[in-house]
Amino acid sequence: MTFYAQRTDVRRPPIVLAALLLAGLLAACAMPASPTPPTPTSASVLPSPTPQPTPTTEVTPTPTLTPTPTPPQELTICQGEEPHSLFVYDAYSQAALNVLAAIYEGPIGTQGYRLTPGILEQLPSFGNGDALVRIVEVQEGDTVVDMDGEVVELAPGVTLRSPAGDPVTFQSGTMRTIQTVVSFTLRADVLWADGEPVTAQDSQYSYEVAGTLADAALLRQISRTASYEAVDERTIVWTGLPGYRDTLYLLNFYHPLPRHTLGTMAGEELRHSDLAWRDPLGWGPFAIEEWVPGERIELLPNPHYFRAPEGLPHLDRLTFRFIPDSAQAIDELLSGGCDVLTPDLVGTMPRQPLLDAVEAGKARLASSMGNEWEHLDFGIQPAAGSAQIPFFAEAQVRQAIAHCIDRERIAAEASLYGAAVPAHSYVPPQHFLYSGDQLHTWPYDPAQGRTMLEEFGWRLTDGESMRRAHDIPQVASGTPFSVTLLTTAGDPARERTAEILRENLADCGVGMATRTLTPETFYADGPRGPVFGRQFDLALFSWLNGLDGPCEIYLSTQIPDEDNLWGAFNNPGYESPAFDRACQAGLEAMYGSQAHVRHHQEAQAIFSRDLPVLPLYFVPESLALRPEVRGMEMDPSQESVFWNIESFRWEW
Repeated sequence: MTFYAQRTDVRRPPIVLAALLLAGLLAACAMPASPTPPTPTSASVLPSPTPQPTPTTEVTPTPTLTPTPTPPQELTICQGEEPHSLFVYDAYSQAALNVLAAIYEGPIGTQGYRLTPGILEQLPSFGNGDALVRIVEVQEGDTVVDMDGEVVELAPGVTLRSPAGDPVTFQSGTMRTIQTVVSFTLRADVLWADGEPVTAQDSQYSYEVAGTLADAALLRQISRTASYEAVDERTIVWTGLPGYRDTLYLLNFYHPLPRHTLGTMAGEELRHSDLAWRDPLGWGPFAIEEWVPGERIELLPNPHYFRAPEGLPHLDRLTFRFIPDSAQAIDELLSGGCDVLTPDLVGTMPRQPLLDAVEAGKARLASSMGNEWEHLDFGIQPAAGSAQIPFFAEAQVRQAIAHCIDRERIAAEASLYGAAVPAHSYVPPQHFLYSGDQLHTWPYDPAQGRTMLEEFGWRLTDGESMRRAHDIPQVASGTPFSVTLLTTAGDPARERTAEILRENLADCGVGMATRTLTPETFYADGPRGPVFGRQFDLALFSWLNGLDGPCEIYLSTQIPDEDNLWGAFNNPGYESPAFDRACQAGLEAMYGSQAHVRHHQEAQAIFSRDLPVLPLYFVPESLALRPEVRGMEMDPSQESVFWNIESFRWEW
């Protein structure tokens, strides 16, 4: 189980995910045949009274059968990129995360979007006593976290959270507030690959290192930490600043770093040390043997792996090769130079050669829903001063358009290998936060879509194929319903989606043109960027989810404008007090609690009714494999498809 992010609320580049589980079969050794029964030889009887010799018995030798040798359990994974670094605080690329899945296990894992203990004895919780909220007294000048979540020095006028959870403004003297304390206990059997125990001191060292790095997300969490101390060899205690209510408290465990090999190094010195970025010591199923720059990383089984008593890992050698050319990668798969091709290669390679190889039985595909969801964004509230027509300001129009769009077809045709799952929310169906029956769904029903548009005032006149506005607020009467879709250039899936959208909308009397932009322009902050500058009709792109439900993207406080320095996420300009309340309550509830689930599901229900964006599908992750590689166990909540690499093996 791999889970490298200390937190998912800090929005690191994608560290949440699917895996292989391969079963091996040893060839049966032939047993030698049973010996031939003794056969006496013929004896000569001499014409003499001399006693006849006793007959002798000779055994005919049986040929010895040599057992068929079992091929070594060696696997070569080919990926498009080489890791820049394997230092845990710099390993943001997918290429690095794939390799780290072999070096580490945990420290905290996920499975089916549920957190698992990894190398801890148990996950801390308020129920098992490893987490608690205590009441503390603070005075003027103390460092605290105010009700807005900001670290401040306590002074008159500062508002803190009271023990009851209510906001209280400090006047003078002292006041009481809350403080969260969480204990983490390591398993006793976890060893580094050199045989030394993984200790609480190693995690404390990692915390100290994190504080020396110029990483805004790390420093934000550290600034809200009062202390992080090892109280014995296996137990470490995190204490938050007074006033800080951390809903993801159980993730405040820092990925251990081997103090006994790294010594006192920190900051940039550590980032440039081979022991940290090039040859990191881990506790997982494999250890690095060699890194040949530009070519490959070779790994061998870790002899001190804590799951070795289970017979893991199965592989005798693991190799990561770097092949930027996806066309070359498919050739290598067919010739045996690669045994597995990673999703980044599969997603960019020519489609037909891979499908031909699968049809011929020379390769196979394994696909699963991923954590990335493709969506169609409506320009609800253009930026102030924009000349953009607010075609989609009203929910009824957005709902009508949803009925006009064939999401089943888009999911089937836009994904390269037909494994996409149509979406009805920003949370995937397997997630414990998914709203299910509470969601408002808008099935493909163009007749209903046309009726709703007609009722709202977007009407067709005799002989025309495009609707025009009649008594619609903020839209001049007679305005044709003709919009422009913005999306990123050079993406075959989005090109196909745009074609289907154009056909679907035309069937409902809506004209649509497509304009493709470079990613740099498309994702640029406003006011220069048209999407996040809120100067668009429709926009097609995707978000990558983290561990929690990402409702905060669509909070009214996240509308990009001058007040937010154009750096916020809510590009449609969606505003809903009901959604804000539900989402904020979900974000402020303790992770996994009933309130956490209830409020997130309520927010999704409101979102699915209002449709600030139309979810289209969850982008699948696909691996290409040699046929003998078996036992795939895909899990979209994982950061790497190789999350259980210890279980990979061949089956001949």
